[in-house]
Amino acid sequence: MNDSAGRTIAAVDLGSNSFHLVVAQMRPDARDFVVIDRLKQPVRLRMGLDDEGRLSPDAKKRALDCLERFGERLSGLRRRDVRAVGTNTLRRAGNSVPFLIRARRALGHKIEIISGREEARLIYRGVARDLGGDGRRLVVDIGGGSTELIIGDGAEPVALDSLEMGCISWTLRHFADGRISRSGFDKAVLAARLKLEAAVPRMRKAGWSSAIGASGTIKAVDKVVQAMLGEPDITPAGLARVVDAVVACRHIERLHLPGLSPERRPVFVGGLAVLCAVFQSLGIQRLTAAQGALREGVLLELIGRLHHEDVRDDTVARLAVRYGVDADHAEMVRQTALCLFDQVREPWGFTNHRHRRLLGWAADLHETGIFVNHSRYHRHGAYLLQHADLPGFSRSDQAALGALVRAHRGSFSADKVAEFYPGRVRPLLRLAVLLRLAVSLHRTRSPLAGDVRLSVTGDDLEISLPEGYLARRPLSSADLDKESGRVRAEGFRLRCTSYTPGDRPSG
Repeated sequence: MNDSAGRTIAAVDLGSNSFHLVVAQMRPDARDFVVIDRLKQPVRLRMGLDDEGRLSPDAKKRALDCLERFGERLSGLRRRDVRAVGTNTLRRAGNSVPFLIRARRALGHKIEIISGREEARLIYRGVARDLGGDGRRLVVDIGGGSTELIIGDGAEPVALDSLEMGCISWTLRHFADGRISRSGFDKAVLAARLKLEAAVPRMRKAGWSSAIGASGTIKAVDKVVQAMLGEPDITPAGLARVVDAVVACRHIERLHLPGLSPERRPVFVGGLAVLCAVFQSLGIQRLTAAQGALREGVLLELIGRLHHEDVRDDTVARLAVRYGVDADHAEMVRQTALCLFDQVREPWGFTNHRHRRLLGWAADLHETGIFVNHSRYHRHGAYLLQHADLPGFSRSDQAALGALVRAHRGSFSADKVAEFYPGRVRPLLRLAVLLRLAVSLHRTRSPLAGDVRLSVTGDDLEISLPEGYLARRPLSSADLDKESGRVRAEGFRLRCTSYTPGDRPSG
């Protein structure tokens, strides 16, 4: 039996409307899971976000209280067995870093902010697991702050889109005073259809044979349709009946529809307007509600990473091919950079495997910018990575990757790294120094002849090469001299020494 069988894993979804925690055990084949516990709290985080992207104190308190409860349930689980992701509201929140630090303490685990397209990809993974089988399908997920549209074939997404409208944002924008009228509802639907305009041609071109709904909004509409009409799916006729019933209530506080929970009532009308727009714009004739969603997709991704099957590796490989990266040279730089990393991992406190992975990916992609122009290619590469769609990467890791590529050559400055990365800069600067050394050592684009030894005391570095190595390679020697001067600007002191081959490294 696989060693991972029975292992407990968990996913946390910090949504704009509700926070969810799913705890699961891996099946005997260690490729799937069985849910053993679920927790949900209607935090309504999006309700506390103002027009300038600031979260209100009340919204923060609701979030932190919820995360403390989740943290209690997660106590005892290893860091690598838990993945927490934040979605639209945390994407939109300006200067969310201080709040995320408090949130991480409350939960006891790192929180990753993911892009809208990454959210869509993970949603599709969760839905595809729930449904199984093949065939092209459209998946619609209406969250609190965004709506994701995905076309997939079997287990693989084909087209992805994320739109800035959800049940809370649309309720606040179009029904802020609580009143519901036919004209007001129609305006909300029209506004949503305008949002959908750019996505509709792509979705129609991809095509689908069945439509699936995943989200609290769609499940709520489905329950109302079943309670009112006894129908198993959502159809245009059923949707129209629900709209008539909602408009007849005339106010959100009077939305006492069969099948509608009190918890869903405050945000139901905004989500319903968005769903009507999706039906009309895409010409959907029948939509089936599914149970799988973002958190199930996160669990599947977590299982893949535990098996060293990381979608981020595939993303980096595809990007390298797309931008014509010299694979042999990138591999040499990667191996040398990781060799240096392993020698300083302990004194530099790199206990998290994340840093080693980031350094390896940055080495793989450090020359992507040459695709644009060799002049200042590190800047071009950083820009490409900053703005590319990188499946599997959180926004934080994507920013860190761009920062490392930006910092791997040219002038060396913490300010330039901070332009890309909002978190702690010093660890990234240390990774960048290692990448710069590896690039310098391979300036001739040839393998190293002998081992490279690196020791550090604080930010003082001593790199030791075989005796006579640099004398025979004046280009690499000049590069290392130049690097010594550049990194000194940020407090790093680099010294080059030599050793006699056969000598055992000190320490």
